[in-house]
Amino acid sequence: MPKKLPLSGNTAIAYAARSADVDVVSAYPITPQTAIVEKLAEFIASGELDAEMIHVESEHSALSAAVGASAAGARVFTASSSQGIALMYEIMFIASSLRLPIVMAIATRALSAPINIWNDHSDFMAASDTGWLMMMAHNNQEAHDDILLAFKVAEDPRVLLPVATGIDGYLMSHTIEPVEVVDRDEALSFIPKKITWKILNPEDPVTIGSLATPEWYFEFKKQQYEAAKIARQVYEEAAKKFHSEFGRYYPPVEEYELDDAEIALVAMGSVAGTIKAFIKKARKRGVKLGLLRVKLLRPFPADLIAKALANVEIVGVIDKALVPGHAHGGPLFSEVLTAMMLHGNESKTVGFIAGLGGRMIKFSDIDEMVNILTKYKGVKELPKEPFFIGVRE
Repeated sequence: MPKKLPLSGNTAIAYAARSADVDVVSAYPITPQTAIVEKLAEFIASGELDAEMIHVESEHSALSAAVGASAAGARVFTASSSQGIALMYEIMFIASSLRLPIVMAIATRALSAPINIWNDHSDFMAASDTGWLMMMAHNNQEAHDDILLAFKVAEDPRVLLPVATGIDGYLMSHTIEPVEVVDRDEALSFIPKKITWKILNPEDPVTIGSLATPEWYFEFKKQQYEAAKIARQVYEEAAKKFHSEFGRYYPPVEEYELDDAEIALVAMGSVAGTIKAFIKKARKRGVKLGLLRVKLLRPFPADLIAKALANVEIVGVIDKALVPGHAHGGPLFSEVLTAMMLHGNESKTVGFIAGLGGRMIKFSDIDEMVNILTKYKGVKELPKEPFFIGVRE
């Protein structure tokens, strides 16, 4: 098999899960993720992957089965989107609190209502408080590689937390790009199969998920907090090792043309590619524009973000999710603003809401954002509410 194949984001993820030699796949079909587990079912049926495919009646059950399989010592993979993530929500907290290294791919999609099957980040951002580690890819090669990185971090004994990897629904899940597939031997050299977490074992009986009274619950949560904190170091170690073995490097944040930037945009996901292409044109007409792409959402790399934006005059944060009633409305904006304040960065920060429900973010939209940021560069008082870009009034 040639190492470089034309793959959709969904199929790239399935190939990576096959290379990771997962033991259990538990999932329920939902657009736009379904093709991930369909491809894994093909691999299992053809004998290319020796794994159990658990067919369940809902996403709640899919993650419940994944919890049971992981607690028994299996390397477990699942995938979902949108309302599926919402239905899993209860079990996501349980998986992280039980310190089970499950890996889940999220093909991001708008949450209902009204029903919408197209891309935004409302499902991904809604899951960000569940205790899972979270990373977002911006092309199909990264989507593939993230699965291997996810298992590397999740199963590290210093961490033992589940990891969610994100790709933009349709924009990546169904778009074909050349992807270099890591073969099984290489993958298992990078992520050798070894049970590093406490499992249900008759030879060494333990209780998992029992009642914790006020005398103990607090301590469990503090341990979980510390594990998520150290996960940043573990992720960086894994990313460097992945780079040394496969030549591709994914730092927690990606800086693009920021060295001399006066204006910067902060974004996650595939829109980063559009912004990079726009920056090339903007630079030719003298606009000193840069991009900071957030790759690692949990744990949030606050210090790296503040440092990367330290010399920028004004920052625009693009949210593809909206939280009505929130102090600002944009969840990524709030994270970035807090990070900058905590680390002494006084750069002006403006929020943009764009791309909800699959609305395309075009060059004209980015141009509008840059014009707004340019307008507020020398203004002391900034808007307290986000700018809605590309929406009809």
